[in-house]
Amino acid sequence: MTHSAINHIVFDIGRVLLHYDPEIPFSRIIPDENERQWFFENVCTHEWNIEQDRGRSWEDAEAAAIADHPSHAENIRAFRSNWHHMVPHAYEDSVEIMRGLISDGHDVTMLTNFASDTFREVRQRFDFLNETRGVTVSGDVRLLKPQREIYDTHVASFALVPETTLFIDDSAANVEGARAAGWNAILFTGAPTLKAALEKFDL
Repeated sequence: MTHSAINHIVFDIGRVLLHYDPEIPFSRIIPDENERQWFFENVCTHEWNIEQDRGRSWEDAEAAAIADHPSHAENIRAFRSNWHHMVPHAYEDSVEIMRGLISDGHDVTMLTNFASDTFREVRQRFDFLNETRGVTVSGDVRLLKPQREIYDTHVASFALVPETTLFIDDSAANVEGARAAGWNAILFTGAPTLKAALEKFDL
């Protein structure tokens, strides 16, 4: 594949550019490992959390979880109030790759499953999130990867051509969703393998 084949590069954010781990604050909030695992599997689950990425407010999310698990109300509310501890740092090697692509003149945007308010918060903490041409945030458009509609929305918003677009994401399902939308895609497993994969696209 030649350099001219890719005109647009789209980065995911969580676990590609930013570290995310709810265990960081909750290892303190719920010290017992078994209790903490039960809490994440039954109360503040992945399925519960991703609805905020789809646009549900934290107030509604907390109310729904507390209605089902009233004895865990304090820990449920602790999820949002401690969210900033879940994102302690960026992956500097990945950020360096992204910045290198921008400085080389490539068109770079971002497409992320992220709650609207927490994305605004994290954007204030990490300047590089303001350095691309723009971003589609799932909580703003009320669509989630790997739904086809969110890829099409990103294409329309930034005037991309799917066949000349390259997507980078840590989720195999999201990578397959991008490919189903006609994009090229790389499954992110770390900066060294990303660099090698980009070289195959002559980037």
